[in-house]
Amino acid sequence: MTAAARALDGITVLSLEQATVLPFLTYRLACDGARVIRVENAERPDPNRFVGRDVLGEADMRSYFLPNNCGKEAVTLNLAEIEGRAILTELIGALRVDVFATNQRPRSYARLGIDDDTLRAVKPDLIWLGITGFGPDHDEAAYDPVLQARAGFMELTGDSDGPPTAFGLPMADLGAAEHGYSEVMKALFRRAVTGAGARLDVSMLRSAVSWMASPLLLSASLGERITRKGNTHQFFAPVSVFATRDGYVYVAVGNDQQWAALTAIPAFAELAQPAYVVNAGRIAEAPRLHRELGERFARLTTADALTLLQTAGVPISRVNTLADVVADPLVAGTLVRIRDPRTGLEVVLPAPPAGDPPPLGFPPRLGEHNEKIYGGTLGYSAERLADFRRRRII
Repeated sequence: MTAAARALDGITVLSLEQATVLPFLTYRLACDGARVIRVENAERPDPNRFVGRDVLGEADMRSYFLPNNCGKEAVTLNLAEIEGRAILTELIGALRVDVFATNQRPRSYARLGIDDDTLRAVKPDLIWLGITGFGPDHDEAAYDPVLQARAGFMELTGDSDGPPTAFGLPMADLGAAEHGYSEVMKALFRRAVTGAGARLDVSMLRSAVSWMASPLLLSASLGERITRKGNTHQFFAPVSVFATRDGYVYVAVGNDQQWAALTAIPAFAELAQPAYVVNAGRIAEAPRLHRELGERFARLTTADALTLLQTAGVPISRVNTLADVVADPLVAGTLVRIRDPRTGLEVVLPAPPAGDPPPLGFPPRLGEHNEKIYGGTLGYSAERLADFRRRRII
């Protein structure tokens, strides 16, 4: 798929964004061809700009900021000032903005002039998106681990005899971003059919809880105890991580036929016992079964274990390091490589889940596109821009 064929070519997104959840959502839109312009306060920009290693020798372009901001433009604007709010509404019209997005706390919507009523009065078919921790009527601060705790994720993550544990990725952030992405796509489709804009509110808590269909039904409706199982599974066995002679593998036996195939391998033949023939028997003896399997995997190299089980049709994977993931033949050919034209630094990103790797620009410096957008699009003179800077409007 070429850049010209991307689904969102011609769509413009103006995003008052920070942290992870909204930048990841708009990054996904940029991958699909949208023009994404991030809006920041010059004196109080996205805090993520200052997190991580200083790989470029620029204090506001540290490593943690880079992954979610490729393919975007950036302007600065002080929305606390009436002139800043006037410029925002001018941008909405002049850029023919299709989507305005924000993850500011709801209490600031009206004060900053970014509420749905104000902006859709300028452009009635605007799609307005607000991402909040707990919905637009609740102003609590929210970070990913807080949402993981409140949504029950941490109750399901970790060893059974250990403490609740946060997931290794910011799943509440990423999940709300993906759910917001789908809401934007639906709103764009509805607008194409009806011509109408929309207000979209995405609660990170509701987003996270929406993934809990199975544990909530089993617990709330049927009274089952659902809690942490470490690397094992509540309903299937054997499912776990096993140490080999030189690494780790994850094995997931999902049915009795796969178990029979596993025990047909000579290295595991001694486990072909009547008690283990059906899944219910294996679940009942899961700790002992996992221990017995562990003894046998410990005699094998990772490569041997992979060959034996894959040949038999038993689901298995090496537990990869991140370097292993990048080197995986199914991944390596899809990586997106982006070079900074100023320093020559090249960064690598995974491709979106479908389609060809998109062409993306390097993450923007703070206010990098002020002249292009304020001067080129709005026609502001160099003198006027200098005055705005002096008075901290941009």
